[in-house]
Order: sequence, then structure tokens, then C-alpha cells
Amino acid sequence: MTHRVAVLLPCCNEEQTIGAVVRAFRDALPHAQVFVYDNNSTDQTITRALEAGAVIGREPMQGKGNVTRRMFADVDADIYVIADGDGTYDAAAAPEMIKRLIDDRLDMVVGARRESNDDDGAAYRRGHRMGNALFNQVVSRLFGVPVGDILTGYRAFSRRYVKTFPALASGFEIETEITIHALELRMPVAEIELPYWSRPEGSTSKLNTWWDGFRILATILFLYKEIRPFRFFGALFIVLAMVSLVLMYPIAITYMETGLVPRYPTTVLATGMMLLGFIMLASGIILDTVSRGRREIKRLRYLSIAAPGEESEPP
Repeated sequence: MTHRVAVLLPCCNEEQTIGAVVRAFRDALPHAQVFVYDNNSTDQTITRALEAGAVIGREPMQGKGNVTRRMFADVDADIYVIADGDGTYDAAAAPEMIKRLIDDRLDMVVGARRESNDDDGAAYRRGHRMGNALFNQVVSRLFGVPVGDILTGYRAFSRRYVKTFPALASGFEIETEITIHALELRMPVAEIELPYWSRPEGSTSKLNTWWDGFRILATILFLYKEIRPFRFFGALFIVLAMVSLVLMYPIAITYMETGLVPRYPTTVLATGMMLLGFIMLASGIILDTVSRGRREIKRLRYLSIAAPGEESEPP
């Protein structure tokens, strides 16, 4: 392989699995360099990773998003493969993902999770399957692009994706941000279904079902506001305008019949809500122009970096 490949493994207290994961990726990608970035582990994660032949990095700010941002900034390569260090992903699938990335000149290949037949559904904790399906539907409907698995931690990236991704998230919402960044710039992306296994006994997930689920949903809505401000604020305008019209309807009927305005507080409330609605509409129009300009700048920066398969970057 002529491309420089980096395998990135963010970790926190994964001493039971990290050694096997590093060895599996070294076997699957003999010419790749495997990086393990430790996020304040209190066990023997670093020792096990070093014994397996990984390059160690550290990120003191707690959270997967913080680790991912540090990895993307520190590591220089042509192709990046990112996975979790908990042994739930199939390292042997990495060459297929990289081949798809290069052959189809893609910027991201997503390893969509498919539970292994011998796992009996144990890979997903209770509530995770429903939450994952819900978030997939929300993103697909909001952004108009079908998404199979936005929360998977197993992906392959081109250099131009990694070096133009701002990585603003701090926690597990980083996968959501990764997916929506690709949708925003209309990058060529593909999904490959891969087996997903449960953690070994004694290994625990750092994901909090309810708290992290709320943060992921909030991230989706926040990014939708940033990327589609006219639709976001336009929806608020419609809601406020409809409520205002409902409140004003009986008052308007009474005024036409008697020439009197009987409920001044309701009239003031309805008028205020309609004014607020038009403020929302004006804000959406202005912010949509700003968002378009930012998107054009991001797109130009993205295009200034070589695509997968190109020998060198344009001047």
C-alpha cells in the first residue's frame, strides 16, 4: 500500500481488550501505524497497548470528542481508521473499508453495526437499539439523506475529511457531529454493514444511556439550527403565527359583530406572538445567508486538500 494509514483508538480503562484490538489491527493492516490515545485511564491500558506495539498519545480533557479532536490534530496520514478499544468491532474489515474509500474516491466509509448471529442481541444495552434507530430517523428526516448508523465508532476517513473537520463536540456526541459534517458539505460517503460484538465480561461502557442520549439529541438540533437556520426559525415562525391566529380568531369575530375588543390581554399576547414570529422569520433569512457563506468557505478548504488516490495536493 502506497498510502500512509493511521489506526486511531481512543481509550479509557480498556486494559482487558486494548492489547488484542491493537494486535488485530496490526495483523489486518501490517503497514499501518496504530495509535492509542489514552483519556485518563486508571488501569493498565497504556501498558497493554505498548506491549502490543501501539504508539501512545494522551488527552487529559475527559470525553471521546476531546480525544478525537486531539487525534485528528496530532496524527498525519493519508487515510485514517478510527475504532473503539473495547473489542466490539471487526478489525479484519479495515482493509475492505480502505479499499472502498480509495476505489470509489470517498471521504468516509461508515462501519454500520450489525449484531453478530452468535451474540443473541447482547451487544446493545437496553434502550440503545431504540435510541440508535430514533437518532437515525431524526437525522435522516431533518437533513433529507438516509442514514444507517450515525453512532457507530468504526469509520475510515480521507485526509481531507479529517483535516477540515472542526471537531467541536466533547463527548459521545462526536459521532453525530462527524456524520452531519459530511452531510453539510455533501461529501461522498458509503456504509458497509459489519458485525458488532458485545464487550467481554468485566468490561464496562462509558456511555450513559439517558444523559448522553439527551446530549446527542441536543447536538442534532443545534447543528440543524446552524446548518439549516431558515428551516429552523421558519418552523418557529409557523408555530408562533398559528398560535397567534388561534388566539385572535374569537376576538376578531367579536369585533366584527359588536365593534368591541373584549379581551385586551389576549389581544396583546396574540399581537406579541405574531411580532415574535416575524422576528424569527427575519432571523432565519439573515442567518441562512451567513450559514451559506460559511459552508462555501468550508467547501473550498475541503477541496484544497487532495482526494483519496491523488498523489499530491494541489498547490
